[in-house]
Order: sequence, then structure tokens, then C-alpha cells
Amino acid sequence: MSANYGQADSAGVNDISRISAGSVIKGEITSPNDIRIDGTFEGRIYSQAKVVVGEKAVIKGDIICNNADFWGKINGNFFVKDTLSLKDTCVVEGDLHIRRLQVELDAKFNGNCKMISEEEFNQLTSGSRPGMYEVPEPVSKEEDDFTVGSGKSPFSISANNEIPEA
Repeated sequence: MSANYGQADSAGVNDISRISAGSVIKGEITSPNDIRIDGTFEGRIYSQAKVVVGEKAVIKGDIICNNADFWGKINGNFFVKDTLSLKDTCVVEGDLHIRRLQVELDAKFNGNCKMISEEEFNQLTSGSRPGMYEVPEPVSKEEDDFTVGSGKSPFSISANNEIPEA
């Protein structure tokens, strides 16, 4: 593979973020590594590598990644820097913004498809990936000090075990 995918190629099995079958998660996932989803997810998924969505998975939201293999169901959009593979069991309700598309027989897709270059991918997704390529600042000691009675936590308790009034 090309040098662009060196980080993902060298990722070990423990470098894969997983949402197991039966799990339900809402929010945002950002990962420099592969993501595997077999449960239910609502929100946005950002990966600098590959997103794999299993046959029983249900997604409501957008997927932004380098590559994707999709067997599940989605009501949302794909922004894929390289290749999206729609597998035979998938159901896609949404738009595709991709460089390459592979579609297996029996895959279901209802939406629009726009073939884009890497430059167009970067333009489309530049404002939607907060912190994707940035290392977050560490939490300072003051921000992390939630000791009992410090008054810094909304859940702090005074020395005489009384809950302070708001």
C-alpha cells in the first residue's frame, strides 16, 4: 500500500476500536486507527484508517474515513478518501462522497453518489474533523482536581457531609 496508509497498515489487533453487537452508542468517535462496528451507533465517525461495519450494525449519522467496508444499515452520509465497499447485505440511505466505489450484487443504495478527488475530500471534511489531526492538550492539575470539599466539582461534598446549594 501507499505511504499514506503506513500507520493503519502497522496497526495491531489492539489498535482497532470496536463497538460490539448489542452495544448502543450516541456521540462522536475519532480514531487514527481502524474502527469496527457491530452494534448501534448514532452520531459521527471519524477514522484516519478503515471503518468496518458488520452485517447486524445500524448507523444513524455520517462516516468520514480513508476506506470503508460496509455490510450493515446506515441512514447518513459517507465521506471516503479512497474506497467504499458496499457489501451484499448493506442498506444505505444517504449520499456518498468517495474516490472509488465497489458494490456487490444485492447491496441496496438510495441516495446520490459523487466521485471526488483527495483534494475535494480534504475540502469537504476540513471543517468537520475537530481535533482529527491534532493531539489534545493534557488536562491540567487544577482542572482535574475533584477532591471532596474542593468546591470545584458540582458533586463535591463539604467537610460536614452537606451538599452545597446551587
